[in-house]
Amino acid sequence: MQILTLVAPVFAARCSVVVADDGTCVVVDPGAGAGEQVRRAVAERDLHPRAVLVTHGHADHTWDAPALADAFGVPVLLHAGDAYRLDDPFGSLGVLDPRHDPTGPLAQALAAAGVDLGSWHAPAHVETFGTADGDRSPDTVLDLGGVRLTARHAPGHTEGSTLYVLGDDAPEPVVLSGDVLFAGSVGRTDLPGGDPAAMATTLRDVVGALPRAARVLPGHGPATDVATELATNPYLRAVR
Repeated sequence: MQILTLVAPVFAARCSVVVADDGTCVVVDPGAGAGEQVRRAVAERDLHPRAVLVTHGHADHTWDAPALADAFGVPVLLHAGDAYRLDDPFGSLGVLDPRHDPTGPLAQALAAAGVDLGSWHAPAHVETFGTADGDRSPDTVLDLGGVRLTARHAPGHTEGSTLYVLGDDAPEPVVLSGDVLFAGSVGRTDLPGGDPAAMATTLRDVVGALPRAARVLPGHGPATDVATELATNPYLRAVR
């Protein structure tokens, strides 16, 4: 298994291409401007995409997902709790909505990347796991060709935020954490759908239960590992 890391120009969001030994792959969190990088990587390596996954429904992680999914003829997969966000990726951003704040940070980042705000279209094929009823969902195992991941519901940043865990039983699993966990920090909970109490439970019961040796690839910023975060991240220390 190989993980290619691409960085989208908007908010430097991490896009991961998880590649199996047989050349099948899945794309995780293709944010605005990541699409061309993904297409190039797939073509150069003769990869065979099976799905586009998103850790949560915010636009900086989903913007290029519909175009890639449609181009590859694969579904967009995400937790049911965030599926509604694909209908209007800006409408669920509250104060960050660039239509209401044309000089704000997201509007500026999109403009700098040359993103047309009117170019969004919902993906043709969406598949969900979990439920949208507000309850915490059990783990979902996703078998996508040669790529096998465990989706762990981790609400708090958004209702459907998800950790994707590769190699659950490996000595050093890899966790694609989206905006749940960063190196030294965690995702904000003040946007629509955010919930500080749910985030505290996620940090204690979901992140805290991950193997200490697990490597963490956050949605923004440098990679880290669970042991380091448990020992030094003030947000994790506060809920233990």
